[in-house]
Amino acid sequence: MAVEVLLRALADGLFHSGEELGRIMSVSRTAVWKQIKKLEDTGLQVESVKGKGYRLVGGVDLLDATVIESRLTVETKKLISELDVLGVVASTNVLAMDRALNSRAGGYVCTAEQQTAGRGRRGKPWVSTYAGSIYLSVVWEFAGGAAALEGLSLATGVTVVEALRDSGLEDVQLKWPNDVLYDGRKLAGILLEMTGDAAGPCQVVVGIGINVNMSAEQGRGIGQPWVDMATIAGSAVSRNLLLSHLLNKLLPMLAGYEDDCFIAYRDRWQQLDAFAGQQVFVSLGEETVHGVTAGVDATGALLLETAAGRRLFSGGEVSLRRADDS
Repeated sequence: MAVEVLLRALADGLFHSGEELGRIMSVSRTAVWKQIKKLEDTGLQVESVKGKGYRLVGGVDLLDATVIESRLTVETKKLISELDVLGVVASTNVLAMDRALNSRAGGYVCTAEQQTAGRGRRGKPWVSTYAGSIYLSVVWEFAGGAAALEGLSLATGVTVVEALRDSGLEDVQLKWPNDVLYDGRKLAGILLEMTGDAAGPCQVVVGIGINVNMSAEQGRGIGQPWVDMATIAGSAVSRNLLLSHLLNKLLPMLAGYEDDCFIAYRDRWQQLDAFAGQQVFVSLGEETVHGVTAGVDATGALLLETAAGRRLFSGGEVSLRRADDS
């Protein structure tokens, strides 16, 4: 697409004349101006100065399949059947699920610069900025059906935190069942979707969204306290490097999960539990239960000490919040 060619030309954040851009795109200067307007529709800020041309304010870190693949381990490369690096899509999870429904797609990896219809847990929209975050979906095949997937979202959370550490980010925690937090603010989320036989061979789409380089203005639509990696680190973060770290952790975890099960990740998850030993409310439909968190069991179910005794909660429509946040 012409707008993607233009974006790559402006990615360095420097001024480029309309004549130069037209030559790169093989179009007229008028056509360049029209593409500039399309580029602004993505939410990116383009500055125009007479005599200098156009520049993308602050530049942009575009995804590059070659760069990502160059940093993958030999093991990870063997586990990936196909890596798609895309521009604007409705949802990487939707694309990955379509692939899973229509063919054997184990090891398919899909990432994009922006989503127009990204979803979080419980159907909530996922705010998406162009080239500002990670939107990643991976398809994996499991032989044992739903039973083999117990705790998978929690194990995925552990791998996300470990990938963030490899990228230089410490003090990240997890909120049951699938949120990644920093200082109580949401940094990343996980969404798992399954297709196939609930008691036999099935395919799972593991969706991961991470706030990387987002301004306060870009994140205005997020309906909860949030933070991005650049704010924590104090400088822009390479999404290509982060993606390679993430895939190097995630793919081996998925490959061994049916043998390892969640028990192999339980202790690590509990060390990262942001709500450990705290008084919380757990909402399940119209029911709200108050208690003190007591970690998770071997399947990843939340353990809650209540006035009526210990209770277990699995994923689905369960919502967890601190008692002092109510």
